[in-house]
Amino acid sequence: MKIESVASRAVFVPLERPVAFSTREIQGRWYTLVQVAAGGLTGVGFCLGGPVVSASIRHWLRPLLEGQDFFATEWLWDRMYRQTLLEGRRGAVLRAISAVDIALWDLKGKATGLPLYRLLGGSRHPVPAYASGGYYAEGKSPTHLAEEVAGYVGQGFRAVKIKVGRERDLKAEAARVAAVRDAIGPDVALFLDANNAWPDAATAVRYIRAFEAYGIGWIEEPVMPDNLVQSAAVADHVTVPVATGEIEATRWGFRAVIEARAAQVLQPDAAVCGGVTEWVRIAALAAAFDLPVAPHWFSDLHCHLVAATPNATWVEYFPDTSVLNIWRLVREPVLARDGLIVPPDRPGHGIELDRDAVERYAQEPWT
Repeated sequence: MKIESVASRAVFVPLERPVAFSTREIQGRWYTLVQVAAGGLTGVGFCLGGPVVSASIRHWLRPLLEGQDFFATEWLWDRMYRQTLLEGRRGAVLRAISAVDIALWDLKGKATGLPLYRLLGGSRHPVPAYASGGYYAEGKSPTHLAEEVAGYVGQGFRAVKIKVGRERDLKAEAARVAAVRDAIGPDVALFLDANNAWPDAATAVRYIRAFEAYGIGWIEEPVMPDNLVQSAAVADHVTVPVATGEIEATRWGFRAVIEARAAQVLQPDAAVCGGVTEWVRIAALAAAFDLPVAPHWFSDLHCHLVAATPNATWVEYFPDTSVLNIWRLVREPVLARDGLIVPPDRPGHGIELDRDAVERYAQEPWT
């Protein structure tokens, strides 16, 4: 079947309360939504990013897609990527390609009646999820942080992740990590996310070594994502595995990370790295080097990919939906139970937009 129309829309969803991580504060989140229509069916795609991403879909990608066979995801991906080399390769244009590719896979699932995990060769088994949270906020003490993560463990999660790197006092940062470890006990996995906090490897190593006594599962993005030399130096000098890749893109970008030995855990995000098509390639590349993948962000999509990928380990899950507030735009989000997610058995990825909510937060019409 041929693609009849491609439409995009930028929406802005404010947070109920501001939160922060190492380098910046968040007041709200921009998202771009995509609808690809063919034969009475509509595939839905999405990504983080606002009007620039949405405009990229309208101006550059839509003319390449309409009238084409939507089953030809490999060919369409290559067509979009090659035709936007001068404007894109990374950033907003690659996020636009990602959102469109997600919609195409959703459309394929709806056309075949198959859920995404089955299209990718997976099975419907529960996949492990970690509770992602632990943001900084005004007046939030280590005690408050410990209470937050203890609540996640009480919900059945066997792994949690918190933010680190905002404090410039090493003892203050270590106190946060120590409070969390005391609250969750020795048997719950504890991941840390620095969000590019530290300026160089020496600084990062000094902080991470202060955390090592608390049994850390990984440290995420200790330095700037493009500084692979510094990331490799961190990985070489600490016992905590380095994880990265949430804003990395394409198999070539991840190949550079692997070749530099800059991380032991890769975190591709299908809404950033190039869509489902490119995520699968990246996971296969990681498998060739015996590296695990633990995708970043939206669990409703990534639970399918983890269920279909032998070297995928965890799904990131946000129990606090006020932080990952794309859920305000979604009907019947997939819920974790006892730290596990079962991929939905609906055709495609199973994510359905709440049209009233989309209208409430939209910053432009569907065009």
